[in-house]
Amino acid sequence: MSTRSESAPSASTTSTTSAGVSRSGLLFAIGAYGLWGFLPVYFIALAPSGPFEIVGWRVLFSLVFCVLLITVTRAWRPLAVLFRDRRIVLTMGLAGVLIFINWQTYVYATLSNQVVEAALGYFINPIVTVFLGVLVLRERLGLTQWIAVGISIVAVIVLAFGYGQLPWIALVLAFSFGFYGLIKKRVGPKVDAVSGLTLETVWLAPLAIVQLIFVGMTTGLTIGTVSPWHTVLLVLAGAVTAVPLLLFAAASRRLPLIFMGFIQYFAPFIQFLVGVVVLHEPMPLERWIGFGLVWVALVVLTIDLLRGVRAARRVVVEPA
Repeated sequence: MSTRSESAPSASTTSTTSAGVSRSGLLFAIGAYGLWGFLPVYFIALAPSGPFEIVGWRVLFSLVFCVLLITVTRAWRPLAVLFRDRRIVLTMGLAGVLIFINWQTYVYATLSNQVVEAALGYFINPIVTVFLGVLVLRERLGLTQWIAVGISIVAVIVLAFGYGQLPWIALVLAFSFGFYGLIKKRVGPKVDAVSGLTLETVWLAPLAIVQLIFVGMTTGLTIGTVSPWHTVLLVLAGAVTAVPLLLFAAASRRLPLIFMGFIQYFAPFIQFLVGVVVLHEPMPLERWIGFGLVWVALVVLTIDLLRGVRAARRVVVEPA
């Protein structure tokens, strides 16, 4: 994620440019996370399709959408270069497996009236990412970060008592997306959003086809049998998947990391509101306490991030 710190223009140029860039970047970021936030409404509108059919079509139509987009933008040559890099291809295959687990779990949660727990998964995802940095990348955490991780663990324990079991949907979503983020970080700027989604869905296409065949042989496929509007919504699953990714990629090139860190909470907050206000999912006291602890942990983590950004700026400003 670029923070646009590669060059050092004059102060007057920086303020004017960053103001304009920030404006467009904010719009892209809000668009991306806003669309992700309203995904539960979209998947609910696909009833009576089940989660296996929805994810199967989502994979295939995402691949079709990416192929069309690459054709229109004439980006086949850079993609061909990526296909010749065995390490990147295998890495994106692993990323595909993780995002498939994430999609399948999320759609299942949405269609089984567990949107609030799905929102919890994305609330705790930043904390899980910090935790994975310690376990996988051997990063060292400061005291504030350890406090945030500790509070989140207490929150999960409280929610486990409230649910009567571990909030496994939230944990699967948080850890699958956390590991997915780590893998994407490894490939870095070599793989853009469209090429990455193309490689991932190429790997997942055979699995999606098998999944759709299984659904067709058991409960039966719903595409083309319910209504024209239902069929159109299923076909648009590819665009609904790819467009927020493209907006996110555009935002991350224009905004500092701290802005992206703040705006990422838009999506789970919208999902939380959809679950509580629109779908009227139950929120007993234990859930409110658990969510409250998660939000406290996020505040602690955000304060630590702000302090880190300010410290970095002071270092840059000081003369060499």
